Amino acid sequence: MAEPIRVGIVYPQLLGTYGDRGNAEVLAWRLRQRGHDAIVVELPAPDPVPAGLDAYVLGGGEDMNQAAAVKLLLGERGDGLRTALADDVPTLAVCGSLQLLGRVYLDGAGREVPGLDLLDLETTATGSRSVGEVVARMPDGTLLTGFENHGGRTRLGASAQPLATVLRGNGNNGEDRTEGVRRGNLIATYLHGPILARNPALADRIAELVLERRGQTGPLPPVEPDPGAALHDARLRAVGFGPQRRPPRTRSGAVVEAPVSGSSRRTRRSPARWGSRS
Repeated sequence: MAEPIRVGIVYPQLLGTYGDRGNAEVLAWRLRQRGHDAIVVELPAPDPVPAGLDAYVLGGGEDMNQAAAVKLLLGERGDGLRTALADDVPTLAVCGSLQLLGRVYLDGAGREVPGLDLLDLETTATGSRSVGEVVARMPDGTLLTGFENHGGRTRLGASAQPLATVLRGNGNNGEDRTEGVRRGNLIATYLHGPILARNPALADRIAELVLERRGQTGPLPPVEPDPGAALHDARLRAVGFGPQRRPPRTRSGAVVEAPVSGSSRRTRRSPARWGSRS
């Protein structure tokens, strides 16, 4: 019998301020709905984070908790997580965890907090907080919906690729319309909700990445009825965007005439599968 799929939630006492552990629960639930044995494994601080899990989820935290998490993860206790990320294990990092995976975070008191230097980005706490609903479009035309609440302004470096383009809200910094960042199977975002509860297409893509690493390829069958799809459409409607239908695809993965809800613009052929290495 195959081992269950293990989804690790990293240091929830420090990085669980905004209920982002729900992302791990949603990912495991959507895998179980397709007949896969999946469990959530809590990885409490200050224990070492083990390598070898199938996926990792990191949530948001306040400045002091974030600094404490970074201190632990920069040391031996973080060896397993850094090994997993180097091996491109599917990982979702939200809000404060996006910041701590970067090079440096300058907090509200002007203190420089070193990051794990795994993503090409820097964050500075400056100006008013970015609070409110966000809608952003991924490269394949899929709309993301979420709630942002952060004081940091994140700038991506030349080698970083944003997860999505902001259509409503602030995203990384409120200026360049970038939201989140992706690198291989590592996805980082400012969106709460939890983001995987609100965005079943994103959750299922992460689930597919997990299964691909176990040698199981191909699209997942639909969940019917799908509470995530209903929530996704409801949150889009709440901010003036119509429900979105998943765009049709060719065998090569191209998006065909995918309308952007709430806009007259149309996406063209996606240059690359969004979850591929950049």
